[in-house]
Order: sequence, then C-alpha cells, then structure tokens
Amino acid sequence: MADIPENAPQHCPGTGSTEAGKSSACQGCPNQSICASAATSAPDPAIEEIKEKMSLVKHKILVLSGKGGVGKSTFSAHLAHGLAQDEGKEVALLDVDICGPSIPRMMGLEGEQVHQSGSGWSPVYVEDNLAVMSVGFLLSSPDDAVIWRGPKKNGMIKQFLRDVDWGEVDYLIVDTPPGTSDEHLSVVQYLSAAGIDGAVIVTTPQEVSLQDVRKEINFCRKVKLPIIGVVENMSGFICPKCENESQIFPPTTGGAEKMCTDLNVSLLGKVPLDPNIGKSCDTGKSFFTEIPDSPATLSYRIIIQRIQDYCEKKK
Repeated sequence: MADIPENAPQHCPGTGSTEAGKSSACQGCPNQSICASAATSAPDPAIEEIKEKMSLVKHKILVLSGKGGVGKSTFSAHLAHGLAQDEGKEVALLDVDICGPSIPRMMGLEGEQVHQSGSGWSPVYVEDNLAVMSVGFLLSSPDDAVIWRGPKKNGMIKQFLRDVDWGEVDYLIVDTPPGTSDEHLSVVQYLSAAGIDGAVIVTTPQEVSLQDVRKEINFCRKVKLPIIGVVENMSGFICPKCENESQIFPPTTGGAEKMCTDLNVSLLGKVPLDPNIGKSCDTGKSFFTEIPDSPATLSYRIIIQRIQDYCEKKK
C-alpha cells in the first residue's frame, strides 16, 4: 500500500516501498533524500485519528465491483435506504467514487452543499436517520470533471473518514469506484485499525463481469478484507404484464452462483432487472417506497437481511 507523492517521477516505487529513494526512478526526485532516510515509512497519524472517529460507527461495509455499469452505486443507495427503514438505526452513506460521484443524484441530493462546523464537515441528510457524503457536494456543477491524481484522491478519502461529523452510526456504507485502485487501498488502509465488517461485491451474470469479480475477490483476500458475499444484479427480467422471466444477460458460465461455489464465497442473492429501479435512481427516490411489491424489492430485502445477520454475528 505504498503512497506516491504528487510530484513523484513516473516510475516512483512509493514511499512505503523498500526501494524508496534507492531505485533508478528516484534519481533527481526532490523527495529522494527523505525517502531514502525511511522517514516516510512511519505510520500515517491519520490512521489513529480515523480509528478514534470511527469508534462511534458500529458496522462498516464496503460495496465493490470489478467492472463499471453493474449497478454498484444503485445497490449502495438502496442498501442505505433499506437499512434506514428501521427508524431505530442510524445509517451513513459515503461516496468515494471520486471521479464518478452518482450518489447525490440517486439520493435526491443534487445541488446540496457541505457545511463546516466546529466538529468537522456536516453530512447531508436524506432522512433524519440517513446521512450522505460525496465529492459531488463539493463541485460547482454536476457536470464538472474531477481530474485528480492518486495522492489527491487519497487525501480526499482521508478527509471524508477523519473530518466528517457522522456522530453515532449503526451502519456506514462506503460506495467505491470499480476495480482495485488507489481509492480501495486507501479505504482499507485508513479503516484497518478501526475494523471493517466486510465487502459486498456486485456483479452481473455474464462471464465478462464475473471475470473482473474474481480479481476483486483475490484483491480482498490479499488485503485481508472479509467478504460478506456477492450480489448478482440484473439477474433476469420479469415482465410486469405476463410475469415471464427473460435472461437479458445470459449466465454463460453458470453466473454468480457457480462462481461463488467455486471460490467458496457466499451468494447473498439475485436482483432481477426492473426499469423502475433506474427511474427511481434518476428521480432520487427510494425504490422500496415507490414499488414495494416488485420482485426486485423482495430480493433486496432478503439480501439486506443477510447483510444485517452477518454484521450482527461480527459483534
């Protein structure tokens, strides 16, 4: 999990590497002497600060996907809505998809701004018990592009975890970008001392998606991140008129179910395609309250209950 300074040369080994300040790429770098002295290998003080801040958060769940476009942010938004339906639970949703922050629109919060208080940044509330934070709240327009290198992204994630005044929270859901990049390493590194309950990995049934999910599972195992389970999204389409099911994305290699069996990972459930899910995300409304009788709603509720059961056992 080596950090790379913003002004580093192209092939910088990273400040945490044993080659820091010693490799050929370090020649002429302004940070060479300090890296070679091993001063940068000291633990980041932010890790302890985040541990203290996160001591008020009971359960921390990361939502991952190997590939973009599989409905990861949609799942994160509805996981938050579903958990928050229990008015006795405090739920927080953190969007660390720095370059593609879609959570503000999905939660009906587009155009909202973050406010600073004496205890840090105040999150934006959808309901009295559902708080949201996203880089989207810091942009002047939803169409603004976030053109940042890795270190700046990592710095923003550190701020979100350390400086947001979440208060006492039962569930913190972290919506991450697709893949296994800087953002994922930063979240795991900064939350390692505070403890992460685990990751939920979202996929679609076709092999092109499952191939990337296998890499995601491998990533989780390498960084010792527990896997709560896999959700197969867009798992068939149930016609609202005739109720026949069609496979829009055929599971040519057995889908998520076979993959989970092969890799010894839990399958949390399958969510069928429903056009109303996309509509609810575009309008910033909860699918659960809009279409409570949809087969997709029932699938979501079963999956959410399994996630809650997993977290309760982790106590």
